[in-house]
Amino acid sequence: MFEQFAAGARTAVASAVDEAALRGDRRIGTEHLLLGVLHEPGAVRALGTDLPTARAALDALDRSALAVVGIDVQGVERPPVPTSRKRAPFTSGARAVFPRALAETRRSRSRRIAPEHLLLALLDCERPDPAADLLAQLHVDRAAVRDRMRETGR
Repeated sequence: MFEQFAAGARTAVASAVDEAALRGDRRIGTEHLLLGVLHEPGAVRALGTDLPTARAALDALDRSALAVVGIDVQGVERPPVPTSRKRAPFTSGARAVFPRALAETRRSRSRRIAPEHLLLALLDCERPDPAADLLAQLHVDRAAVRDRMRETGR
């Protein structure tokens, strides 16, 4: 399927892989795909948020999840993440984004999957999916973003 990705979408997925590695996560999830898409200026405009804000929101979600199980990480610094030669696998949720992005591509009558198609597919994620939680944490009105993007063809 990756042969159907336009250069921008490939870059977004590569950025998602980098975001997962930067966070020390062993798998690439929908939250990483969302961060990867936010490397694209069009996604930043569409969502009304930027990459540093999304990273901070994801960190806040992590802290709150740990607090639920009684772990307080306030003031604890994350140690540097050792690099690994192993390629991290995609979660099932992240893998499910790609066929939805392809459907968005076909709906828009495009030939290749673009970052905006990935974003539209991510907007369809429902809780408890990490991307849906992150979008909620960012106060993104997913329906409004989806409508705007489809109206403008982006």
